[in-house]
Amino acid sequence: MANEINIGFAGNPNCGKTTLFNAYTGANLKVANWPGVTVEKKEGRFQFHQTDYRLVDLPGAYSLTCYTMEEQVTRQYILSDEVDVIIDVADASALQRNLYLTLQLIELGKPVILALNMMDIVEKRGMEIDTHRLPEMLGIPVIPVSARRKTGLDILMHAAAHHVGCPADTPLIHHHSGASSTESTRPRHRHQHHAEFAMVYSDLIEDKIDQLTGQLKRRYPGLQNYRWHAIKLLEGDQEILEKYPVDCPDVLDRSYEPDIIGQKYDFIDEIIQEVVVNKEERSALTDRVDSLLTHQVLGLPVFLLIMALVFFLTFTVGDWLKEYFQMGLDFFSAGVLGGLEALEVAPMVTSLIVDGIITGVGGILTFLPNIVILFLALAFLEDSGYMARVAYVMDGIMGRLGLSGRAFIPMILGFGCSVPAIMASRALENKRDRYKTMLITPFMSCSARLPIYVLFSEMFFPRQAMLAAYSMYLLGLLVAVLCAFVMRLLEGGKTKGSALLIELPEYKSPSAHTIFIYVWEKVKDYLTRAGTVIFAASIIMWALLNFGPSGYSTDMGSTFGSLLGKWLAPLFAPVGLGYWQIVVALIAGISAKEVVVSSCAVLFSVNNVNSAAGMASLSAILGGMGFGPANALALMSFSLLYIPCAATLATIRKETDSWRWMLGAAVFQVAVAWVVSFVVYQTALALLGPA
Repeated sequence: MANEINIGFAGNPNCGKTTLFNAYTGANLKVANWPGVTVEKKEGRFQFHQTDYRLVDLPGAYSLTCYTMEEQVTRQYILSDEVDVIIDVADASALQRNLYLTLQLIELGKPVILALNMMDIVEKRGMEIDTHRLPEMLGIPVIPVSARRKTGLDILMHAAAHHVGCPADTPLIHHHSGASSTESTRPRHRHQHHAEFAMVYSDLIEDKIDQLTGQLKRRYPGLQNYRWHAIKLLEGDQEILEKYPVDCPDVLDRSYEPDIIGQKYDFIDEIIQEVVVNKEERSALTDRVDSLLTHQVLGLPVFLLIMALVFFLTFTVGDWLKEYFQMGLDFFSAGVLGGLEALEVAPMVTSLIVDGIITGVGGILTFLPNIVILFLALAFLEDSGYMARVAYVMDGIMGRLGLSGRAFIPMILGFGCSVPAIMASRALENKRDRYKTMLITPFMSCSARLPIYVLFSEMFFPRQAMLAAYSMYLLGLLVAVLCAFVMRLLEGGKTKGSALLIELPEYKSPSAHTIFIYVWEKVKDYLTRAGTVIFAASIIMWALLNFGPSGYSTDMGSTFGSLLGKWLAPLFAPVGLGYWQIVVALIAGISAKEVVVSSCAVLFSVNNVNSAAGMASLSAILGGMGFGPANALALMSFSLLYIPCAATLATIRKETDSWRWMLGAAVFQVAVAWVVSFVVYQTALALLGPA
């Protein structure tokens, strides 16, 4: 047996593939991009019975026909020499839909094991699956598992280890007789294909496969899996036609893809009739819940109410927890200051450490409880199956805006982080949709902006802090929709988005393990930024505010930072942000949006800015400058909409392969932020009055 076994996890979206992958790897996984493309790649390792396993979580795909980049990546990886065994993860409660990919994987000629996931749901719904007959009909091992309950995992890996090295031409344990129950319908081929292959087509197609196989053997000796290549030629697969052209005009007289697809589904129907007992289309509970959550009229208000509840928890629970963080930070800061003074460290170095690093980075860390609660809620909604419903509800609205309903999926991801949200736009079908989506997705309020909302809403709207922060999320969604609508008008109003094809999975109890990994990855990213980007930004900000043309200065008004801010302040005055300190904080926020808060702490010399004393101090300073509630709303609005963080800009550059598009997007977003903030400020000024 090989020292290391490479296993590819394939499956439909929402089949529990990632949950199963996480059950094996835990937090020991590596996330990167596939070479040359921006599809996320998850890789993990673990050891079982003294054998090392390398697991790769392939992108979710419904087929291997390469309609999307995910399907292309999955197919190319499986065809490569990297994979030893394919574990096809199927949702056992929706077996009929999942088996289409299974049949395609089997035809690739690699060792395949079918993992029947969510068997607990099958049992709960009173269904039964004949796990003895199913492998006979498919010719591959079939292992029942439950990724959520972690049952059947050892058996699955044991089967994978023993399936390594099975040659593609190994006779299948296949007792399916097809349609040959009578003499008149028995296949008339030169070979008894039912003894060799799981999926056997009609006489017409099998004859053509035989002819093409002969041609391929003559022209391309040594090619692996001639049958699969012959089928792809009949389907008109562009990649195979270009790589392995054959001169068979009589055989390839048209595309036989519709015939092949239809016959696959006929075989799937036959399998389901034989192996599934007490089959139900969907559970009654899912139907009842969906009657409300996906309702044509009520679906959107319900989504907004659910998000309002998320923010209620983020503020109430998060604020209770952050008090303990603030106490710890106060104690740490005082201890460091006392230690430095006892050691008689130079005042400039003391200022850098206490006023720059601890004030900047520490101010961000106190928001960690709010961030954790937000991600816990989002992970719960995603793993329960609800987020797919949100995209479905928004499908009609996105279509009227000239975008595919699938465009709302990256926008939903934008509530967590703009970088994967921008990357998710690759799933859209055409370039126009992708570029428009990348332009408006940064308007979704990512988690990095939450510290800004928490700080300024609690300072200026203490009784309505949650509503003030929640309004920013609604504002971002509204601005994105309006921008898409305007772009459609500029295109002549003729473009209409394609319909959304999305799976609505069964509702299920979220997996605590999956939620833990999701939240931990986000928290780790937040802490990494605090220790790198925000750390560096805090030092740079301190330097800008302590050095000027004449060198080191304790007079902040004569430093490089103040000179830059004062030069740009007139541009921000109409939107209520004409204060050089605020301008400098916004410029620093381009590195990472949390830096706006840490910069304010450094700029106004406020230690532990998120504490009650810190907020009172900062509020008094701002109030003395004439900065009031209207200005706070304008600042939150501008922070929401202006240039996204540097990582997001880099992702836009990579996705579009264009510096011009990246810079154009940045200018567009600044212009939108200025206009919207102007409207917000002037409206708030009229309603709330000056500070």
